[in-house]
Amino acid sequence: MKYRFSILLLGSLTCAAAGVQAETAQDLQQLKQQLAEIQKNYQAQIQLLESRIEQLESQQMQAQPASASVAAQSRPNAFNPAISLILNGRYQSFSHDRGDDIPGFSTAGEAGYGSQGFSLGESELNLQSNIDDLFFGNLTMSLADEDGETSVELEEAWIQTLAMPADLTLKAGRFFSGVAYMNERHSHTDDFADRPLPYRAMLNGRYLDDGMQLRWLAPTDTFLELGGEILRGAQFPAGGSAHQGVGSWSLFAHAGGDVGMSNSWLAGLSYLSVEARKRESGDKDNPDLFTGNSDLVIADLVWKWAPNGNAYRHNAILQGGLFWRDESGRFAPSGLDWLPYSGNQFGWYAQAVYQFMPNWRIGIRGSGLNADNPDAAFAGTSLDTQGHDPRDVSLMVDWSHSEFSRLRLQYTRDETQSLSDDRFILQYIVSLGAHGAHQF
Repeated sequence: MKYRFSILLLGSLTCAAAGVQAETAQDLQQLKQQLAEIQKNYQAQIQLLESRIEQLESQQMQAQPASASVAAQSRPNAFNPAISLILNGRYQSFSHDRGDDIPGFSTAGEAGYGSQGFSLGESELNLQSNIDDLFFGNLTMSLADEDGETSVELEEAWIQTLAMPADLTLKAGRFFSGVAYMNERHSHTDDFADRPLPYRAMLNGRYLDDGMQLRWLAPTDTFLELGGEILRGAQFPAGGSAHQGVGSWSLFAHAGGDVGMSNSWLAGLSYLSVEARKRESGDKDNPDLFTGNSDLVIADLVWKWAPNGNAYRHNAILQGGLFWRDESGRFAPSGLDWLPYSGNQFGWYAQAVYQFMPNWRIGIRGSGLNADNPDAAFAGTSLDTQGHDPRDVSLMVDWSHSEFSRLRLQYTRDETQSLSDDRFILQYIVSLGAHGAHQF
């Protein structure tokens, strides 16, 4: 009897222990599931906060002029200059080396692609710093290899106010004009190895000059900026420094904002009026000359997408612009006989760039030009359209190991002239030192 009781007691204890063990395992599994759920929610909250922080930082950068954002980046250095060097080398291969002429347009030296083979391209040395609590200063030198000789040019040299009332900002010196979205941007920040056709033909790639610029940032939730410039008028598309060195002026407006968490936009409208006096274009030894007025209107739009405002893994940029130019005056082919000239020119470009995984991007761009065909007296000159509308299409892929280095391969089907050309460009862009942030 005692033996049976012991067996029953032992069996009961074993079952109880098994039940307790099973219940403990079930509780442990539930706790693990609860912990995993908490970790998942916690990680999601972190990602949401990070995305929100990046969005607010982007809005803050967008809600101030480009130069002001550069100044803000320099403030941690106090009054020690931030010094940077941009190296921009390339290898180019053309199926036909036909020169850099664009029929129907009188262009300057920066409108072309340059020579084939290896080249150092254009390097950029930049110094910028707060001068004191009221002013910020910037100096940029351009170093380029031209026909086997190294040229050093003063590209930018300007000062800018930091504390003017009523959200005004004044800039004075030599600077890139505020007209057109890409004009103020340095070429190493471009998404392609060269500028679209309208920039090259109508602005010589980018328009810079000596003068003064005034901007006003509106106190509104939507980003709104108005600005104007008075310039010397010594650089293409101006020339000759008319009116005692005040031969060019411009007006521009920029507006932008966010659409939800993932999208942002920036639109611009600009007007540039210049007076040219014996503006040179074409061949350096026997340049064409133009004296007269040139008025340019530019409308552009940029749309950026990044999921939840986080551009690290995926993002896309859509960008485009329209250009209208009216020129009237006198034109002298090769500097010889003067001919009366009046004509309108039109240009456009559209591009899309997509980052499909971290560090890797692909892009496509198309651009085109159209110009009035002048009378027979201009046959054979640079203003002769030859019955052809210039255009091109470019494809690119680039890889960036970090924000300081980028490798790019670009193919362009170039139809700027009647004979098509296939152009390949392999490019590297690296940044040494502290370089300020660029605008939206």
